[in-house]
Amino acid sequence: MRRSARHYLVAAATVAGLSCWRPVGRVEVTGDSMLPALAAGDRLLVLRGGRARVGDMVALADPRLPARTLVKRVADRGPEGVTVLGDNATASIDSRILGPVAPESIRGRAVYRYFPDSRRGRL
Repeated sequence: MRRSARHYLVAAATVAGLSCWRPVGRVEVTGDSMLPALAAGDRLLVLRGGRARVGDMVALADPRLPARTLVKRVADRGPEGVTVLGDNATASIDSRILGPVAPESIRGRAVYRYFPDSRRGRL
């Protein structure tokens, strides 16, 4: 392949990729609130934007300490807010204690675990 044709293909792929690009964040799991699905030390990619659906794992601002990020599962979306629950009820601070959270407190959907290597994959 000629050099100019290769540059054209790379440029076209870059433009196509940017049109699909969504900001991505990273989160490290601490605690046991999402066991067995997520364990302490798991590192996740979070897609920002879009609307989380029931069953999605989301990263959200802790209503008590907004600088802190929680990872929970969406259980319900209602007029009073989003109900989020940890998979491990006995170790989770979630909507059972906090009540529904504001939809704008959701920072994004957790979509992929990239560490540890033994647990790598889509969520």
